[in-house]
Amino acid sequence: MGDKTIYIAEDEKNIRNLIASFLKKEGYQVLAFETGDDLYDTFQIQPADLVILDVMMPGASGFIICSKLRDMSTVPIIMLTAKDTDEDYISGIALGSDAYFTKPFSPVKLVMQVKAMLRRAEMDAAATNIKSTTDDCLVFSDITIQPEKFMVFCDKEELKLTHTEFCLLTFLVENKERAVSREELLLKIWGYDAAIETRATDDTVKRLRRKLADMNSLMQIETVRGYGFKLGTKEA
Repeated sequence: MGDKTIYIAEDEKNIRNLIASFLKKEGYQVLAFETGDDLYDTFQIQPADLVILDVMMPGASGFIICSKLRDMSTVPIIMLTAKDTDEDYISGIALGSDAYFTKPFSPVKLVMQVKAMLRRAEMDAAATNIKSTTDDCLVFSDITIQPEKFMVFCDKEELKLTHTEFCLLTFLVENKERAVSREELLLKIWGYDAAIETRATDDTVKRLRRKLADMNSLMQIETVRGYGFKLGTKEA
Protein backbone atom coordinates (compact mmCIF):
# COMPACT_ATOMS: atom_id res chain seq x y z
CA MET A 1 0.00 0.00 0.00
CA GLY A 2 2.98 2.28 0.45
CA ASP A 3 3.08 2.98 -3.27
CA LYS A 4 -0.51 4.24 -3.33
CA THR A 5 -0.95 8.00 -3.19
CA ILE A 6 -4.14 9.68 -2.00
CA TYR A 7 -4.96 13.38 -2.41
CA ILE A 8 -7.36 15.11 0.00
CA ALA A 9 -8.94 18.54 -0.53
CA GLU A 10 -10.69 19.75 2.64
CA ASP A 11 -10.66 23.33 3.97
CA GLU A 12 -11.42 22.34 7.58
CA LYS A 13 -8.00 21.65 9.09
CA ASN A 14 -9.21 19.25 11.81
CA ILE A 15 -11.08 17.07 9.34
CA ARG A 16 -8.23 17.21 6.83
CA ASN A 17 -5.69 16.13 9.42
CA LEU A 18 -7.98 13.43 10.82
CA ILE A 19 -8.50 11.80 7.42
CA ALA A 20 -4.81 12.06 6.58
CA SER A 21 -3.75 10.47 9.87
CA PHE A 22 -6.09 7.48 9.46
CA LEU A 23 -4.89 6.88 5.90
CA LYS A 24 -1.22 7.23 6.82
CA LYS A 25 -1.67 4.63 9.55
CA GLU A 26 -2.78 2.23 6.81
CA GLY A 27 0.45 2.86 4.92
CA TYR A 28 -0.80 5.22 2.21
CA GLN A 29 1.12 8.22 0.92
CA VAL A 30 -1.13 11.24 1.57
CA LEU A 31 -1.05 14.81 0.28
CA ALA A 32 -3.61 17.15 1.86
CA PHE A 33 -4.73 20.47 0.36
CA GLU A 34 -6.84 23.34 1.66
CA THR A 35 -8.49 23.91 -1.71
CA GLY A 36 -9.57 21.84 -4.65
CA ASP A 37 -7.70 24.19 -6.96
CA ASP A 38 -4.40 23.28 -5.28
CA LEU A 39 -5.23 19.59 -5.54
CA TYR A 40 -6.09 19.90 -9.23
CA ASP A 41 -2.91 21.81 -10.03
CA THR A 42 -0.83 19.09 -8.37
CA PHE A 43 -2.83 16.28 -9.98
CA GLN A 44 -2.03 17.63 -13.45
CA ILE A 45 1.69 17.28 -12.69
CA GLN A 46 1.56 14.09 -10.61
CA PRO A 47 -1.73 12.09 -10.64
CA ALA A 48 -2.86 10.28 -7.49
CA ASP A 49 -4.34 6.79 -7.12
CA LEU A 50 -7.44 8.12 -5.34
CA VAL A 51 -8.93 11.55 -4.59
CA ILE A 52 -11.09 12.71 -1.65
CA LEU A 53 -12.93 16.01 -2.27
CA ASP A 54 -14.93 18.20 0.07
CA VAL A 55 -17.87 19.81 -1.71
CA MET A 56 -17.74 23.28 -0.15
CA MET A 57 -14.28 24.88 -0.27
CA PRO A 58 -12.77 28.28 -1.04
CA GLY A 59 -12.29 28.69 -4.77
CA ALA A 60 -13.68 25.97 -7.00
CA SER A 61 -16.18 23.63 -5.33
CA GLY A 62 -15.63 19.91 -5.05
CA PHE A 63 -18.20 19.43 -7.81
CA ILE A 64 -16.19 21.60 -10.21
CA ILE A 65 -12.92 19.85 -9.35
CA CYS A 66 -14.60 16.44 -9.76
CA SER A 67 -15.81 17.44 -13.21
CA LYS A 68 -12.35 18.72 -14.23
CA LEU A 69 -10.68 15.53 -12.99
CA ARG A 70 -13.17 13.41 -14.90
CA ASP A 71 -12.25 15.21 -18.10
CA MET A 72 -8.69 13.92 -17.76
CA SER A 73 -8.77 10.79 -15.58
CA THR A 74 -10.74 7.78 -14.35
CA VAL A 75 -9.18 8.09 -10.87
CA PRO A 76 -11.52 6.91 -8.06
CA ILE A 77 -13.15 9.94 -6.39
CA ILE A 78 -14.83 10.14 -2.98
CA MET A 79 -16.85 13.25 -2.17
CA LEU A 80 -17.52 14.72 1.29
CA THR A 81 -20.34 17.10 2.15
CA ALA A 82 -21.92 18.72 5.19
CA LYS A 83 -25.31 18.54 3.52
CA ASP A 84 -27.44 15.42 3.71
CA THR A 85 -29.57 16.13 0.66
CA ASP A 86 -30.60 14.24 -2.45
CA GLU A 87 -29.39 17.17 -4.58
CA ASP A 88 -25.79 16.95 -3.37
CA TYR A 89 -25.74 13.17 -3.69
CA ILE A 90 -27.14 13.29 -7.21
CA SER A 91 -24.82 16.09 -8.27
CA GLY A 92 -21.83 14.08 -7.11
CA ILE A 93 -22.71 10.86 -8.87
CA ALA A 94 -23.84 12.72 -11.98
CA LEU A 95 -20.40 14.33 -12.26
CA GLY A 96 -18.66 10.99 -11.94
CA SER A 97 -17.76 10.54 -8.28
CA ASP A 98 -17.57 6.94 -7.10
CA ALA A 99 -18.61 7.30 -3.46
CA TYR A 100 -20.19 9.86 -1.16
CA PHE A 101 -19.87 10.56 2.58
CA THR A 102 -22.00 13.00 4.59
CA LYS A 103 -20.40 14.79 7.56
CA PRO A 104 -20.05 13.77 10.29
CA PHE A 105 -18.77 10.42 9.06
CA SER A 106 -16.73 7.56 10.46
CA PRO A 107 -13.03 7.76 9.47
CA VAL A 108 -12.89 3.98 9.80
CA LYS A 109 -15.68 3.54 7.25
CA LEU A 110 -13.98 6.05 4.95
CA VAL A 111 -10.73 4.06 5.12
CA MET A 112 -12.66 0.86 4.39
CA GLN A 113 -14.15 2.50 1.31
CA VAL A 114 -10.71 3.69 0.20
CA LYS A 115 -9.32 0.16 0.55
CA ALA A 116 -12.20 -1.34 -1.43
CA MET A 117 -11.84 1.18 -4.26
CA LEU A 118 -8.07 0.80 -4.52
CA ARG A 119 -8.38 -2.99 -4.39
CA ARG A 120 -10.86 -2.84 -7.26
CA ALA A 121 -8.50 -0.60 -9.23
CA GLU A 122 -5.65 -3.06 -8.66
CA MET A 123 -7.81 -5.93 -9.86
CA ASP A 124 -8.71 -3.96 -12.98
CA ALA A 125 -5.04 -3.26 -13.69
CA ALA A 126 -3.98 -6.86 -13.07
CA ALA A 127 -6.74 -8.14 -15.33
CA THR A 128 -5.22 -6.38 -18.32
CA ASN A 129 -2.52 -9.06 -18.33
CA ILE A 130 -5.03 -11.91 -18.41
CA LYS A 131 -5.98 -13.34 -21.77
CA SER A 132 -9.70 -13.69 -22.22
CA THR A 133 -11.78 -15.62 -24.75
CA THR A 134 -14.66 -14.28 -26.83
CA ASP A 135 -17.00 -16.30 -24.61
CA ASP A 136 -16.21 -13.87 -21.79
CA CYS A 137 -17.20 -10.84 -23.86
CA LEU A 138 -20.31 -8.78 -24.49
CA VAL A 139 -20.51 -7.35 -28.00
CA PHE A 140 -22.69 -4.70 -29.58
CA SER A 141 -21.83 -3.00 -32.86
CA ASP A 142 -18.10 -2.18 -32.73
CA ILE A 143 -17.99 -2.23 -28.92
CA THR A 144 -16.61 -5.24 -27.02
CA ILE A 145 -16.89 -5.45 -23.23
CA GLN A 146 -14.79 -7.81 -21.12
CA PRO A 147 -16.73 -7.79 -17.82
CA GLU A 148 -14.22 -9.80 -15.78
CA LYS A 149 -11.43 -7.39 -16.73
CA PHE A 150 -13.47 -4.17 -16.52
CA MET A 151 -12.31 -3.31 -20.04
CA VAL A 152 -14.11 -1.92 -23.10
CA PHE A 153 -12.81 -1.80 -26.67
CA CYS A 154 -13.97 0.10 -29.73
CA ASP A 155 -12.70 -2.19 -32.46
CA LYS A 156 -9.23 -2.91 -31.06
CA GLU A 157 -8.69 0.37 -29.20
CA GLU A 158 -9.40 0.51 -25.47
CA LEU A 159 -12.13 2.88 -24.32
CA LYS A 160 -11.24 4.35 -20.92
CA LEU A 161 -14.30 4.54 -18.64
CA THR A 162 -14.96 5.25 -14.99
CA HIS A 163 -16.42 2.40 -12.93
CA THR A 164 -19.91 3.97 -13.11
CA GLU A 165 -19.68 4.53 -16.87
CA PHE A 166 -18.51 0.95 -17.33
CA CYS A 167 -21.40 -0.46 -15.29
CA LEU A 168 -23.98 1.65 -17.13
CA LEU A 169 -22.66 0.69 -20.56
CA THR A 170 -22.48 -2.97 -19.58
CA PHE A 171 -26.07 -2.92 -18.35
CA LEU A 172 -27.26 -1.32 -21.59
CA VAL A 173 -25.45 -3.94 -23.69
CA GLU A 174 -26.80 -6.77 -21.52
CA ASN A 175 -30.29 -5.38 -22.23
CA LYS A 176 -29.67 -4.37 -25.84
CA GLU A 177 -32.96 -5.78 -27.07
CA ARG A 178 -35.08 -3.34 -25.07
CA ALA A 179 -35.32 0.21 -23.79
CA VAL A 180 -34.12 0.72 -20.21
CA SER A 181 -35.81 3.30 -17.99
CA ARG A 182 -33.96 5.97 -16.01
CA GLU A 183 -35.46 4.58 -12.80
CA GLU A 184 -34.11 1.11 -13.54
CA LEU A 185 -30.65 2.49 -14.22
CA LEU A 186 -30.66 4.51 -10.99
CA LEU A 187 -31.56 1.40 -9.00
CA LYS A 188 -29.26 -1.07 -10.78
CA ILE A 189 -26.18 1.12 -11.21
CA TRP A 190 -26.29 3.44 -8.21
CA GLY A 191 -28.60 1.55 -5.86
CA TYR A 192 -30.65 4.72 -5.64
CA ASP A 193 -34.41 4.21 -5.66
CA ALA A 194 -35.38 7.73 -6.70
CA ALA A 195 -38.88 9.05 -6.32
CA ILE A 196 -37.80 12.28 -8.02
CA GLU A 197 -36.35 13.12 -11.44
CA THR A 198 -32.55 13.29 -11.37
CA ARG A 199 -29.68 14.24 -13.67
CA ALA A 200 -27.55 11.25 -12.74
CA THR A 201 -28.39 8.96 -15.64
CA ASP A 202 -28.54 11.72 -18.24
CA ASP A 203 -25.17 13.21 -17.29
CA THR A 204 -23.48 9.81 -17.25
CA VAL A 205 -24.97 8.98 -20.65
CA LYS A 206 -23.71 12.34 -21.98
CA ARG A 207 -20.18 11.46 -20.88
CA LEU A 208 -20.47 8.02 -22.49
CA ARG A 209 -21.76 9.50 -25.74
CA ARG A 210 -18.87 11.96 -25.82
CA LYS A 211 -16.31 9.17 -25.29
CA LEU A 212 -17.95 6.98 -27.94
CA ALA A 213 -17.95 9.90 -30.39
CA ASP A 214 -14.28 10.59 -29.68
CA MET A 215 -13.57 6.99 -30.72
CA ASN A 216 -15.78 7.29 -33.83
CA SER A 217 -17.83 4.37 -32.54
CA LEU A 218 -20.84 3.15 -34.49
CA MET A 219 -22.71 2.52 -31.24
CA GLN A 220 -25.43 5.01 -30.36
CA ILE A 221 -27.16 5.49 -27.01
CA GLU A 222 -30.58 6.66 -28.13
CA THR A 223 -32.94 8.59 -25.87
CA VAL A 224 -36.44 7.17 -25.50
CA ARG A 225 -38.35 10.33 -24.73
CA GLY A 226 -39.97 10.39 -21.31
CA TYR A 227 -38.62 6.95 -20.46
CA GLY A 228 -34.93 6.17 -20.76
CA PHE A 229 -32.38 4.85 -23.26
CA LYS A 230 -31.87 2.19 -25.91
CA LEU A 231 -28.86 1.11 -27.91
CA GLY A 232 -28.68 1.63 -31.65
CA THR A 233 -26.10 1.55 -34.44
CA LYS A 234 -24.99 4.20 -36.92
CA GLU A 235 -24.53 3.27 -40.55
CA ALA A 236 -20.85 2.71 -41.33
